[in-house]
Amino acid sequence: MGKEIPVFSSTQPLEEQTPETLTYSRVFCQREESPQLRLLLDFLKSKNQIPLIPTMDPEALDDWDWAQITLGYNRERKPIQLFCVRDRGSYQDVFESEKMTFLKRLSVFDDEESQIAREFVDRARFIATTQMVKNDITEEGYDFNGWILEFFQENCNGIVQIDGQGFFSPRGELVVDLEEGQESGKDGSPELQNDGPSS
Repeated sequence: MGKEIPVFSSTQPLEEQTPETLTYSRVFCQREESPQLRLLLDFLKSKNQIPLIPTMDPEALDDWDWAQITLGYNRERKPIQLFCVRDRGSYQDVFESEKMTFLKRLSVFDDEESQIAREFVDRARFIATTQMVKNDITEEGYDFNGWILEFFQENCNGIVQIDGQGFFSPRGELVVDLEEGQESGKDGSPELQNDGPSS
């Protein structure tokens, strides 16, 4: 396993974080290894997005074993926090909790689309999760977040889930509608915000 990079704190402190103030989106990825952060940054730049990142060791951008990074889209707005939890390593317990929560949520559906979503969640090797501050995010921020999700969906054989909405097809169509309120909070969000990876 590669070296773990530290969890980066935001250059702009987030306000008091509660499930009501934060919203999450995820990509359940079947690829074995998460891509290096440099590939994500290059992808965003190719889409005319300029990610604002904290000062960091350039070598860390080439490490696949990262846990969290702050990605800003506008200096006047709070950044998006991107987490990666895996089926092994420091945050395996968070990964298992997320996976079981969504398998349980999907178990009440019996249509073909929800079966496909269940298979993606069940076969996931890592979950890329974005965290945004609800009352601060703009249309520009939602677009920026969408490009992050698209990167993981396309490059990591993933399926997108957005709190308050549900699971989406690769074409961006809502295929499994999940109700608001049952996804966010302790069971549905990684608790990595201010902690560094444990050794």
